[in-house]
Amino acid sequence: MLALILAGGSGTRLWPLSRQKHPKQLQSLVSDKTLLEETIDRLDFLKSNQIFIATNQDYEDEIRLQAKTIPAGNIIIEPAMRDTATCICYSLLFLQQKFPDEVVAIIYADHLIKDKHEFVEKLKIAEKIAKKENTLNIIEVKARFPNTNLGYVKIGKMLESVNGHEVYEFLAFKEKPDLQTAEKYLGSYQYLWNTGYYVWKIADILEQYKKYLPETVGNLNKSIKALNKKNTQEIKKNYEKCQKISIDYAIMEKVNPSKVRIIPANLGWSDIGTWDSIYNELAQDQIDKNIIKGQSLNLATKNSLIYNYTDKLVATANLNNMVIVVTDRAILITKRDKDQNVKKIVEKLKEDGKEELL
Repeated sequence: MLALILAGGSGTRLWPLSRQKHPKQLQSLVSDKTLLEETIDRLDFLKSNQIFIATNQDYEDEIRLQAKTIPAGNIIIEPAMRDTATCICYSLLFLQQKFPDEVVAIIYADHLIKDKHEFVEKLKIAEKIAKKENTLNIIEVKARFPNTNLGYVKIGKMLESVNGHEVYEFLAFKEKPDLQTAEKYLGSYQYLWNTGYYVWKIADILEQYKKYLPETVGNLNKSIKALNKKNTQEIKKNYEKCQKISIDYAIMEKVNPSKVRIIPANLGWSDIGTWDSIYNELAQDQIDKNIIKGQSLNLATKNSLIYNYTDKLVATANLNNMVIVVTDRAILITKRDKDQNVKKIVEKLKEDGKEELL
């Protein structure tokens, strides 16, 4: 099995720490290691030459610094931002040249997984099914609260048990729901959070690409040929012709459900998409239920996340349910339950032409 780590996202909802040149996957958010370093560590059951990283040109230098154990030739550079459908297809066409019959697991560089053993076990089960049944397999997790920031999958009956691991029928993808719908999903065993952890044979998923995104496959084949000739201009020209769309919309929502298998897992998983999600994952056993990084003095402050990435002291008093993030370029102060407005702040900065703060 190969692992393809996707590390090209921008993570705007974690501004001001996550910025265009320094996205969240390259930051230390839940431990002393960055999310990318934790992701690579999680895959240590594989040899380093079995791990590949897909990213864009802006992050290449930092990723090479953080991923020193990964061979230089295993870093796949996207010549433009075209979302996950294009990025994954380009990477798969690159891998197909050397590993035409191999199984690949799609892994995200910006997720938190607390149960590494469970994660590895489920990947191995998914690999086994992919080899035996030629299916497109997804490792999904049970919803723990009514999350409106995530997509869901609807599952049907249990199809089989593989080495004690249950495998379910896939029925449909469900887009990010409103709160009422998310609460309904939470009360039903049929709805799981969609992690995006796909495990499939390269040939099997590329067959679906040829069916549903033939123009993209054509353009990317030209880019791969140009890559082999080190013609950077041709690589980018053909890549930029591709549609900007996620793999869920472009491929997975169109695939015959009978070709998909769902493998439920208890991973202690979070996509680390917002400051509040970080708080919820880490605050359970903290004094006053505060999550603190860096220098701070807090009097009667509770239920708050305070991340200070400067050498200055952050002092708070009588605060509750807050997010405070201090960097050398900007300071964010917001209510924890209103941190969805961070994305609006980023949009306003773009509108005002303050790109240097992004």
